[in-house]
Amino acid sequence: MESTLPREAYVDDAWFDRERDRIFESQWLCVGRDEEVPAPGDHLVCEVAGESVIVTRQRDGGLAAYVNLCRHRGSRLSDAPGKPGQETVGPSGTFKGSIQCPYHGWTYSFDGRLRAAPFLESDEVPKESLPLHHVAVETWRGFLWVHLRPSAAQPLASQFQGSESHLANYPLADLRVTSRIVYPIAANWKAIVENYNECYHCGPVHPELVELVPAFRQRGGSDLDWDAGIPHREGAWTFTSTGTTNRLPFPGLTEEERTRHKGLMVYPNLMLSVSADHIVAFTLYPQGPASTTVVCDFLFHVDEIAKPDFDPSDAIDFWDMVNRQDWKICESVQLGMTSRRFQTGFYAPMEDYSMDIRRYIDGLM
Repeated sequence: MESTLPREAYVDDAWFDRERDRIFESQWLCVGRDEEVPAPGDHLVCEVAGESVIVTRQRDGGLAAYVNLCRHRGSRLSDAPGKPGQETVGPSGTFKGSIQCPYHGWTYSFDGRLRAAPFLESDEVPKESLPLHHVAVETWRGFLWVHLRPSAAQPLASQFQGSESHLANYPLADLRVTSRIVYPIAANWKAIVENYNECYHCGPVHPELVELVPAFRQRGGSDLDWDAGIPHREGAWTFTSTGTTNRLPFPGLTEEERTRHKGLMVYPNLMLSVSADHIVAFTLYPQGPASTTVVCDFLFHVDEIAKPDFDPSDAIDFWDMVNRQDWKICESVQLGMTSRRFQTGFYAPMEDYSMDIRRYIDGLM
């Protein structure tokens, strides 16, 4: 069996500080959905690798992002509660006409350029050299991504490495978030990702889930083909307690996709679980070596949302049960790894996907 990452990768403050520098500041990170900033001035406040970042809609419809920091004396520009703690879906706030620092009134345009510094002459404040600290921002099929080091950012597509091709038929950009649950989890972010990447645990941890998807229980999930999708039990086709719903499958799916479940992990912080009628997006916000906040968004097609009888609770209730089972076992793993007797764990053969996190970390750390 292959060894996992060493103990310090999950429990050590110094290791986590290196991750902040070499992973979270040097990779694209998902921070939400494009729909959350619909109008000029609407903005999201997001915590990214210990930095507060603002993503805002510009007047021309484009997006801009910058550190939530005035160039004058360092005041926060927006004190709106933001992700990961924001439980409502939508903007954290709206700038009216411009971005004005609450401390001394320095004013910036939506693209981050300094426009005015009260009572100071132009030769006293070189406006062109004092824009807000720029953060790169891109979108992928409705999801927002930021990069704290724009000059070092590779194209966003390179981070996917073609891994999303099996979701080509799913109308991700046409979906909208109707509900959100924020989970504070006392576990390292990598333990959560490793748990997501294997189904060896599904039989012991998720009895209701394997009743719905028996393939998760067979041979410890060793024969799963996520690209093709995982079939449900006979008569079931989606992730609800009954395996059915009154919502229609997404348009454009193949016959197999209308009855199968798919998944996607985009390192380092987006996990997608894809049913035929809804998608659950898990965005991870590492807080420390033993603490992660997961923002869980439930996405449905706009045509279904518009129906008068639309009720997403069948999917949300089922997922909330499964999620809490996962978080409980992840926290148990985290507690176990604090033991001085623990030096490294092991991957069983059916946990090959879990080893991806080790390969990913080794390549960056």
